[in-house]
Amino acid sequence: MKALACRGCSSPLSVTFVDLGMQPLSNAYIDPARALEPQTYYPLHVFVCGRCLLVQVPAFETREEIFNDAYAYFSSYSDSWLAHSRAYAAAAIVRFGLTPASRVVEVASNDGYLLQYFVEHGIPVLGIDPSGDVAEAAIAKGVPTEVAFFGAKTGAQARERFGAADLMAANNVLAHVPDLHDFVEGFARLLAPGGAGSFEFPHLMRMIEGAQFDTIYQEHYSYISLVALEPVLNAHGLEVWDVEELATHGGSLRVWFGHRGAHAETPAVEGIRAAERAAGLHELAGYAGFAERVRAIADASVRFLLDAARDGKSVVAYGAAAKGNTFMNTCGVRRDLMWFVADRNVHKQGKLMPGSRVPIAAPERIEAERPDYVVILPWNIRDEVAEQLAGIRAWGGRFVTFVPELRVF
Repeated sequence: MKALACRGCSSPLSVTFVDLGMQPLSNAYIDPARALEPQTYYPLHVFVCGRCLLVQVPAFETREEIFNDAYAYFSSYSDSWLAHSRAYAAAAIVRFGLTPASRVVEVASNDGYLLQYFVEHGIPVLGIDPSGDVAEAAIAKGVPTEVAFFGAKTGAQARERFGAADLMAANNVLAHVPDLHDFVEGFARLLAPGGAGSFEFPHLMRMIEGAQFDTIYQEHYSYISLVALEPVLNAHGLEVWDVEELATHGGSLRVWFGHRGAHAETPAVEGIRAAERAAGLHELAGYAGFAERVRAIADASVRFLLDAARDGKSVVAYGAAAKGNTFMNTCGVRRDLMWFVADRNVHKQGKLMPGSRVPIAAPERIEAERPDYVVILPWNIRDEVAEQLAGIRAWGGRFVTFVPELRVF
């Protein structure tokens, strides 16, 4: 087998962070008509680079195969994420003095969930996303969207056609990028000299703290810390000048960056650097022990589901998210332990979860079936889901989350 190389610094990869076995692509939902056809599985083996400390999964499938027109993730199905995006837009407009003479670009703009709020203020926007299906949804909202993968070439072309960007955003996409340096170079080429860029991503430090192993899947090539990100940005003439800690996705960072020397660094940057040092992320020893904690969570989860089945209790799940697929396939959950998964996304309803082949239904089926337990797979929006499904209390139903620990409520 060809030696694996780090996508951050090209060093050989040999140190295992966690090995979750063979798993299918987490967003490869299955048409029931093809349920008997074989599905491709890939090693979900995560490494940490001994040199730059970037945590990563080797790319076994191309980005074109993963993020195509059949990609079923539509950001606007989460009310809390829409509220988060509206708040970002409102704050950015004030902070950077954005006007109708400005330009805002979002990379991986999905269905226009964020840029629509800039459009409301008359600020010119451009979305760039590789999936035609979500791009169509964005255009229908009045968000101009280019269907393309983003990188150095795309950034240069966009600048030539539309002008430099005063604000660039990429929310929860950095992990999905197989070529980090090409992606970051695209920002260097498109961002105006005094412009501001922002990346939001689940913070590796929080992922380790909470043993959030279900955040790992093939579509997430990298798991980001500030210590690993800064050298990549610096290599392209960019630097971090501010950082915000967010509650989203179990604990995220919003990293503000720009061209070298364009912005004064805030004290928050050194604060995160210090927190990562205290957590041990500056040396390999800080990454040890994660696999053992994952096994403990998986054991407790399976034990709960087996006990529920033995006691004649019915169990369904809510949220056909990628993290749910990693959880189910790591734990070996099948339809005998979980009847179905409900989801608001009509593009997923009627399909089967990859690997487990558990059917996906509309949320209304929960009320029709009246299960004893509803497992909230996207535990990061637990409160939102519990509020939406508050009616299960009428028949004594209870909610369950498994990460970072078993909780029944």
